[in-house]
Amino acid sequence: MGRHRSDPFGAARLVIVIMVAVGVLGLLVVGVLALVNPTTEASSVPIRVTPSPTPTPEADTKTPTLEIVCVAERCPVFVRVPGGDILTDQELTQGQRVRHFEPELDVVLDDAGTVQVEENGKARPPGAAGEREAFEVRRAPDQPS
Repeated sequence: MGRHRSDPFGAARLVIVIMVAVGVLGLLVVGVLALVNPTTEASSVPIRVTPSPTPTPEADTKTPTLEIVCVAERCPVFVRVPGGDILTDQELTQGQRVRHFEPELDVVLDDAGTVQVEENGKARPPGAAGEREAFEVRRAPDQPS
């Protein structure tokens, strides 16, 4: 008669198959939950937007380095710290404004004619309608940061 030997890997294979099945099932559940209940869009980025803030004594005394007010139905705006963080990358709606107090900023306006821009409290000349405009803004030396 033949020899009988027990397969030492039989139990380990069963455990591995069960672990893989549980892992696949877990990923499937997470995927279904993500599709059913999306919490954020893939392109959303945290931004700082303040729609017409209520004036406070501190807000009156501190002038922003940059203030952009949308005067059209939609105003694509991009603002970042040079070589660093993106502060605003969105389409503003009419009347919406963004204010930034950083010492240096890079600004790109997809349509320069749709916004009013103030640099250090002084109005910047308006751009031509439909014209893309990119510029840098630096905090005025006489203004506190």
